[in-house]
Amino acid sequence: MLEIKDLLRPEAYPHRPERVELRQTHISWVFLAGDLVYKIKKPVNFGFLDFTTLEKRRHFCEREVALNRRLCPKIYLGVVPVVRTPAGLKFEAEGEVADWAVKMRRLPEEGMMGRLIREGRLTPEHIELLVQKLVPFFREAETGPEVNRYGSLETVRFNVEENFEQTRAFVGRALSRPRYEYIVSWSRRFMEERKELFSRRIREGFIRDGHGDLYSANVCFDDLREVYVFDCIEFNERFRCGDVAQDLAFMAMDLDFHGLPHLSRLFIERYVELSGDRGLYEILDFYKCYRAYVRGKIGCFTSEDPGLSEEARAKALASARRYFDLAYAYAGGRPFLLVVFGLSGTGKSVLSRTLSERLLAAYFNSDVVRKELAGIPPGEHRFEPFESGLYAPEMTERTYEELLKRAEKELSAGRDVVLDATYRARKHREAVLSLAERLSARVLFILCEAPEEVIRERLILRAQKEEEPSDGRWEIYLSQKERFEPPEEIPAKNLLRLETIAPPEKLAERVEEALLQG
Repeated sequence: MLEIKDLLRPEAYPHRPERVELRQTHISWVFLAGDLVYKIKKPVNFGFLDFTTLEKRRHFCEREVALNRRLCPKIYLGVVPVVRTPAGLKFEAEGEVADWAVKMRRLPEEGMMGRLIREGRLTPEHIELLVQKLVPFFREAETGPEVNRYGSLETVRFNVEENFEQTRAFVGRALSRPRYEYIVSWSRRFMEERKELFSRRIREGFIRDGHGDLYSANVCFDDLREVYVFDCIEFNERFRCGDVAQDLAFMAMDLDFHGLPHLSRLFIERYVELSGDRGLYEILDFYKCYRAYVRGKIGCFTSEDPGLSEEARAKALASARRYFDLAYAYAGGRPFLLVVFGLSGTGKSVLSRTLSERLLAAYFNSDVVRKELAGIPPGEHRFEPFESGLYAPEMTERTYEELLKRAEKELSAGRDVVLDATYRARKHREAVLSLAERLSARVLFILCEAPEEVIRERLILRAQKEEEPSDGRWEIYLSQKERFEPPEEIPAKNLLRLETIAPPEKLAERVEEALLQG
């Protein structure tokens, strides 16, 4: 095992940089050493790549240099040894070879595409420069029978199914079961129904030995004079070779991910104009979904890397969830808006919290929102008479308006939402239906019901709990029951009645089944 700390010493480098900075990915150690960069491959095996032996790492270093010189001939300088010396590990020294590294010129940090995006400096001119670079690259990239097989439906299906298999263990942590099953079903259906499209792309010459990892982390601009597209995939031909749409979809998806849909559209439009590939639009969303899912998968793997900090692993998992949300949207999936409603003591909040955890959904509780609006800690009880004080009609209106506002924000970002409130008034439920229609969200109202002896017992126990946001009591329940307006305005397909006697996990399973069937 390499002593990585040895390579953080300036003395480990022939040009003696002033300082050395280490950056890591799930497959590499990258050393930024002055105006040079050295990259060592980690001895890992993820199935789709295998760097477990010294010979394999040298081979893939050489492949990395050769392949990346197609787009960056002046950046990739060669493959150099990492050598054991009495003073510790050194690059390009004499002695026993401990490993191999790719040696590169360092690109300007201020021109990295990811940095331009973060700082709001990415412009249409940058996109135009990138397109101008890519059109001739793909036109001249290798093609023919050996490359074409990577664009075959058989290979595409293998890649897609591999993703689904490798992420199955993360269902419930990085994406919900309904979203997972929806993406799987949509992808399989697209491949089955559009077989001729995949064959046509092969016949028309759009299968090329491309880049394989074309997104903002691997693009750098030298102002608007030059653009460098680096770090292509060298370790697996079936990830690098394929329909040019795969690479283009990756960049377009990445721009969408960073909230730049206008530049994403411009990127594709300009590419189509300059290349003449108008068939790209037919297959673009399929590959956007595929690429977003791959990024989600990588986030999952990174979240389990023991070499990273807990904070870094949590960040990777959160990023994976966003990528999976994007994949779901490309597949035409609509976010769920679940409204768990009913009288006090009917088990709304327990079921709502269970659903939000299982579905990885945003969760908003009316009691918490109400107290936030009033500047009161959520766990502070206010046992006031029905429809007075904190529960006066004007405060109730503010609360339901705020619930809608928060739900709209999350739904607009493609996330599922669980609303937990009594919703005893028809007008408040109609407002939810209107919001769902406007945002094209799938809405399901879940009416919680229970025998009154169960409700009475729950309310007594709840009033004794600390940090419990609800102020529901038996007399409040009776007043709500008297004024509850039947949900006759909710279409039958959007209403599920549940008696909340069963354990919340069992109830949540019933809700999930309703969502999958809906």
